[in-house]
Amino acid sequence: MAAVSDFIDGERLWRRLMQLARFGETTEGGVDRPALSDTEIEARAQLVAWGRNIGLVPYTDSLANLFLRLEAEDPDLPPLLIGSHIDSQPTGGRFDGVYGVLAALEVAEAIRSSGIVAKRAIEVVAWTNEEGSRFAPGMMGSAGYAGLRSVEAIHGLKDANGITAGDAVGRVLASDKDVPRRPLERPALGYLEAHIEQGPILESLGIPVGIVTGIQGKRTFRVAIEGEENHAGTSPRSARKDALVAAIAIVDALQKAIWDKEDIVRFTVGHFTVSPNAPSVVPARVEFSIDLRHPDPDILARLGDLVEPLAKDHAGACDVRVTQLLHDAPLAFSGKMQDLLAQSASSADVPAMRIASGAGHDARHLQAICPTGMLFIPCWKGVSHHPSERIEPTDALAGARVLAQAVEQLVR
Repeated sequence: MAAVSDFIDGERLWRRLMQLARFGETTEGGVDRPALSDTEIEARAQLVAWGRNIGLVPYTDSLANLFLRLEAEDPDLPPLLIGSHIDSQPTGGRFDGVYGVLAALEVAEAIRSSGIVAKRAIEVVAWTNEEGSRFAPGMMGSAGYAGLRSVEAIHGLKDANGITAGDAVGRVLASDKDVPRRPLERPALGYLEAHIEQGPILESLGIPVGIVTGIQGKRTFRVAIEGEENHAGTSPRSARKDALVAAIAIVDALQKAIWDKEDIVRFTVGHFTVSPNAPSVVPARVEFSIDLRHPDPDILARLGDLVEPLAKDHAGACDVRVTQLLHDAPLAFSGKMQDLLAQSASSADVPAMRIASGAGHDARHLQAICPTGMLFIPCWKGVSHHPSERIEPTDALAGARVLAQAVEQLVR
């Protein structure tokens, strides 16, 4: 009897990847598809249409997570979840997150085509706001599903225009056509997520699939500095409360204190706003983000604890407020899921290696409620969150075949 992986259609998978990339396509060839935006609503409708054509039934919940369910022999058994996300960074690429959702959709279609009778249901899932570029922190859909954040707290998040996540979720749900809502927190047999590596290791070694062992820890902060507006031509330096000068001093101090010679620490100030942002006015307010990552929980804790005291020490005459948004410790994925994916790669005759993830993924939160596994495929030069993000169709096919092998074992 043929394996489900034999029914994976690489051309169909690639065609869908290109079609979904049209929603939010940029002139640079990338994708700008913010979470819970009109563009994501359109991409979401396309997913629902594809799912219905296959025979999958769509569902959603109070955080607008989208599920496409392939029914099975026993509908009362907890389903197997497979998927990722479809939102992007403002200057994102065509494959980050989307590959995992469409590889999962391809697996569901392959199972339908194979004629096997699955014992339990499979649900292809697109989690809400993984990226966190519009509403911070990210991974809010999976965090709510896993019970790690409350719906009320998530709905209260605001974007740069003051729109709450709750209002944005409401618009998405109102736009869904005949998509029923279900309770948010539901049991699952397990969760599998395919993703591009977002790093250079697999490509440099010529290996098409990585079995992810875990995710490094992450702490994120928002730093707000309050100074005082003044005239650029008349106010002496001694009288100024220049929020931008204070912010530069704080970032410089953090850079010097946090970076390590071994180059293991990942420290990023990726968002920076200045107000009133006028050429002849002393800046009165600056707000910036900090993204800090490390695989060792003790080092992550120690370095993160430096942020607030260093900020206060270098704020000068300004006031500073540091708010921690997220503290996720390093995570190891289920050993059984790692072994299953490794065996699946072997069965599909796809070379694979074990690899750690430097980036965060929704799989982190699912590990709190069920056995979770991830697989990576290579991306060109390790580039991601950029329009030049690129994968090879042959690697996309290889990853989907390994995913299909693992799913078949779990649902049979």
